[in-house]
Amino acid sequence: MPLVTSTEMFKKAYEGGYAIGAFNVNNMEIIQGIVEAGKLEQAPLILQVSSGARKYANPIYLTKMVEAAVEESGLPICLHLDHGDTYELCKDCVDKGFTSVMIDASKHSFEENIKITRNVVEYAHDHGVVVEAELGRLAGVEDAVNVSEKDSSYTDPDQVQEFVTRTGVDSLAIAIGTSHGAYKFKGEPKLRFDILEEVGKRLPGFPIVLHGASSVPQYLTEQINEYGGDMPGARGVPEEMLRQAATMAVCKINIDSDIRMAVTATIRKYFKENPSHFDPRQYLGPARQAVTDIVRHKLVNVLGCNGKAFN
Repeated sequence: MPLVTSTEMFKKAYEGGYAIGAFNVNNMEIIQGIVEAGKLEQAPLILQVSSGARKYANPIYLTKMVEAAVEESGLPICLHLDHGDTYELCKDCVDKGFTSVMIDASKHSFEENIKITRNVVEYAHDHGVVVEAELGRLAGVEDAVNVSEKDSSYTDPDQVQEFVTRTGVDSLAIAIGTSHGAYKFKGEPKLRFDILEEVGKRLPGFPIVLHGASSVPQYLTEQINEYGGDMPGARGVPEEMLRQAATMAVCKINIDSDIRMAVTATIRKYFKENPSHFDPRQYLGPARQAVTDIVRHKLVNVLGCNGKAFN
């Protein structure tokens, strides 16, 4: 089975009241851990690459490793660019074999966002690649994304239909209260389900995306607190809220910080218990297993896409 686009995944997710997990990848162990979870839970997967991951691991290496994951697992897997901020970056990913790209021009004006997004859509669609765009701005810091709270803004439902119609985009990331990065909310986290519901009415059947949706489970928070040193447990959107969003118009939920923190906490634990060890396989193996564990948890308890790989 070759790499696939997200089109069929999203259609089934919308109709089935669940969401597809879009997991950020940076190296071989993270890819292997995610894919093992997908195999165990028989879930479709979106493996996504940020601009930071491209610089760190080289897009050719990442693409070939994801292609190997498809061959080894037999799962439907989409390779996606996360937060591409220029036409040139999106074009390069299309040319290098990605099956989905995100153009994030949300920092620009509404009209400029439409113009940039439309250019990406035209090129990507000519090459059989689907496009995600963003309307509204999430606060937080993660890789190349850095938006202060004062510069963040909720998505305006009055703009979504015009934006989708004029750009021809295939899915839309909206801002309803999630936040990028690991260190999130000062007060009680809350999603604007009223905005999500209104967007769903304006765009019936259209796939909506949530970014900044990492939410570290209690067991991992305790491990981070025990072994994490100066890395406190993250506080994100409660998982039950994300699950509710997945039963509505949300067809794709991005997960990154949870995986990073699982890897880091596991490696710190390993070295605290085994300070003289130096073989990377000895600590990356447990880290890979930690990725599998957290991803399985998300597939079953948050996304609801377990058992949906071939249904």
